[in-house]
Order: sequence, then C-alpha cells, then structure tokens
Amino acid sequence: QVQLVESGGGSVQAGGSLRLSCTASGRTFSSYAMGWFRQAPGKERTFVAAISGSGGVTYYADSVKGRFTMSRDNAKNTVYLQMNSLKPEDTAVYYCAADLGIYLSSRIYNYDYWGQGTQVTVSS
Repeated sequence: QVQLVESGGGSVQAGGSLRLSCTASGRTFSSYAMGWFRQAPGKERTFVAAISGSGGVTYYADSVKGRFTMSRDNAKNTVYLQMNSLKPEDTAVYYCAADLGIYLSSRIYNYDYWGQGTQVTVSS
C-alpha cells in the first residue's frame, strides 16, 4: 500500500511558475516509478510526466516538454513538478501517482496508487 499527498497548487498568471510536491509513504520509495497527471474540467485525465525509481530517467508529454521538470528526492520520499512558463491551458487538477511496475509509463491504467489532487489555475 502506498499513500500519496500532493501540495503546492495555486493560482498564477500566465508566464509564471509553480512547484508541486507529492510525498509518499508505505513502501520503499526508491523502488517504484512516479508520475504526474492532470485533469481539466470536463476533460479526461492525461499524462504529464514520469520518473524512474532512481530518478535517472524522466519522460514528458509533448505539451509540457521544455517547460516542466520532474524530479525526486528519495531521502524525503517526495517527487516534485517544477512548472515554468505556465499557460492558461495548464489549468487543471494535478495528480501524482505511483507505478509499481518495471517500465516508465504514460498510461493511467499502469499506475497503482493516486493522490487526491491539487488545483493549478493559470490566468491570462
């Protein structure tokens, strides 16, 4: 069992930055990959970024590549999503998730545990 708690959401103007955090508990943190997803109102939940257990491999959706950076601190059981150059279309609830499988994945069904989500609102 893995418990995930996100924080760091908020409201920001276009072009601004936010950093999301997700702290995990329940299993050896470095043994599993983590991902960030987002869901805008009336839309499906979509992949944003993923990171391997060691932190050595990352994977991004094309829509955020070059603007968002995912990292992890295994000593703190925490992953981060640094979001720069934010756009109004980045507005969504952001979820972190844990993938106990072997490979990094962008597919929702590969993720085993989810946080409760944190709201990010970007105004123009």
